[in-house]
Amino acid sequence: MYDKLWLIPLLPFLGFLINGLLGKKIKNEKVIGAIATLAIFSSFIVSCKYFLQLLGDSQKTHEVIVASWMTVAPLQVDWGFLLDPLSGLMMMNVTGLSTLIHLYSIGYMHGEEGYYRFFAYLNLFTFAMLMLVMGNNALVMFVGWEGVGLCSYLLIGYYFEKKSASDAGKKAFVVNRVGDFGFLLGLFTLFWSLGQEGVWTIRFTEISANAHLLENGGIIVTIVTLCFFLGATGKSAQIPLYTWLPDAMEGPTPVSALIHAATMVTAGVYMIGRMNGLFAMAPDTMMVIAIVGGATALFAATIGLAQNDIKRVLAYSTVSQLGYMFLAMGVGAFTAGIFHLLTHAFFKACLFLGSGSVIHGMHHAYHHAHLHDDPQDMRNMGGLRKKMPITFWTFLLSTLAISGIPFFSGFFSKDEILWWALASTRGHWVLWLVGALAAALTAFYMFRLVFMTFFGEQKTDARAKDHIPESPLVITLPLMILAALATFGGFLGVPHVLGNLFGHFPNKIEHFLAPIFEHTQHMHHIEAHGTAATEFTFMGISVGIAVFGIGLAWFMYCKNPQMPAQIVAKVPKLHKTIFNKWYIDEFYDALIVNPTKRLGTLLWQVFDVRLVDGLVNGVALVVRGTGRVLRHTQTGFTHNYAMSMVLGVVVILAIYVFN
Repeated sequence: MYDKLWLIPLLPFLGFLINGLLGKKIKNEKVIGAIATLAIFSSFIVSCKYFLQLLGDSQKTHEVIVASWMTVAPLQVDWGFLLDPLSGLMMMNVTGLSTLIHLYSIGYMHGEEGYYRFFAYLNLFTFAMLMLVMGNNALVMFVGWEGVGLCSYLLIGYYFEKKSASDAGKKAFVVNRVGDFGFLLGLFTLFWSLGQEGVWTIRFTEISANAHLLENGGIIVTIVTLCFFLGATGKSAQIPLYTWLPDAMEGPTPVSALIHAATMVTAGVYMIGRMNGLFAMAPDTMMVIAIVGGATALFAATIGLAQNDIKRVLAYSTVSQLGYMFLAMGVGAFTAGIFHLLTHAFFKACLFLGSGSVIHGMHHAYHHAHLHDDPQDMRNMGGLRKKMPITFWTFLLSTLAISGIPFFSGFFSKDEILWWALASTRGHWVLWLVGALAAALTAFYMFRLVFMTFFGEQKTDARAKDHIPESPLVITLPLMILAALATFGGFLGVPHVLGNLFGHFPNKIEHFLAPIFEHTQHMHHIEAHGTAATEFTFMGISVGIAVFGIGLAWFMYCKNPQMPAQIVAKVPKLHKTIFNKWYIDEFYDALIVNPTKRLGTLLWQVFDVRLVDGLVNGVALVVRGTGRVLRHTQTGFTHNYAMSMVLGVVVILAIYVFN
């Protein structure tokens, strides 16, 4: 029934092979773009087929073994795929959004050198992410885990001749390796611990079935889950390993959308969801996850307040929203966390692609006017809603969604997380407060972006302002589809308190994911307590906070546009600190990067040059010197050689006689 499941990752991989091997010869942009997009779209169609079958299937978990991978003593590792509600939802998310991003890229990347290379990498990225979410065991997941890390390096550093881009690619690669080390430690410890109980496995279904063999709340399960969480912090850009994600803006805008919305950064959230039974057994780890998630949500939101690069604002927004997802996972709101992953994919993909549309228009105008201003700086924009109406309206709808305005998608998922943070048996009012403050800042800085970009006086250079076009249909069509999903997608997960208000409107996401999370929550008594009146009250407070943030942004950037400069003049040091991202990168440079460089230089100059090279070169010098001395004995005269033989015999006889 599901025997062709392997087609879903295979099709993007074929697209990668065709464009990667033949793209330079094909040359035609339309053909290259069509191959890559059709490969992903075909994968999406197959995903839809199996997803619909799963909806009508009473058995919700299916494994498809493609081949045997390795057998080591009692361990049998197969190359296999797992289809259940969680992986099915992620398959649809990855292939659907990737299709739209590929379509968008056809127009956005037009004329770029290395066009074929970009689409080959994009296909490979999608293949790797599908391996990650579909793998039936931790090693197949890890192949995808490392694959998206490699592709992020290739795509972030796509403009490799630009130093900042190549540095950003290396930074993403190195920081993710730190997290990957944690993932491997967790996997090795889990494998050995279960093996001591007679179960040698890394398959997710068997891990889930045998997790009870570990002590609930014990040191082993805590260490295992903390190690896995370290892996998640690297891949999903949480404190302290978040610094690579904002720098990922150096890649082309479609890359930002793919990394931030549909793939990679959600991998850590997905991994915790996949191993929810294991994490539920470690309440200390879950509290750490909730605290780190809440802190990341608030911390990244503060940085977003002062950024002027349109993509960088969205980058810190992504870090903050990922913090929300981890907050949800930490308080046991697994369904809400995955639901926010889904709604975030809708509105954040639209926002990034919308920012790309703005950049595309600004770049066109600057090119026409022969200017070299920064097309991503919001201080050079303003008044673009009249020039780019489709981009504006789709961007506005997605901004309303991320701000948590009823009844856009972000409202349903964000408020469900905040409610669980407050009312869950593993929640706390401090976690709710941190999440609420992050929500207020999100609404403020996102509408700051909207008002600076689309409202007010147009600040573009006079020579360029009349040449800003709306983007072509190949760019605006994905925006319209994503804006519709950002607007209406939240109705898939209407909370029970609102569903009852509208006549028992079902929470479809919760019902769909129940086979994955419900048993874990019941077994460990994880639930949210509270009356409907209390939930409505806090829902109203969070909406009020968001509205206040929007109102403040309007007052400062539309009503009194001189106010931001006045505030900056009063607190210049604070503004500079926030603008410079609290100097965390500089702190890491001073604490880790520069000492590591100095150590490397020392090892090179002392150990390598003096010791290793000195030893090797010393041996060579001795051999060469000896050779120079001995070569004088090679005269070519027979009587000299005969004399040498006689002397040798005399020496031997002398040794024999005197011994």
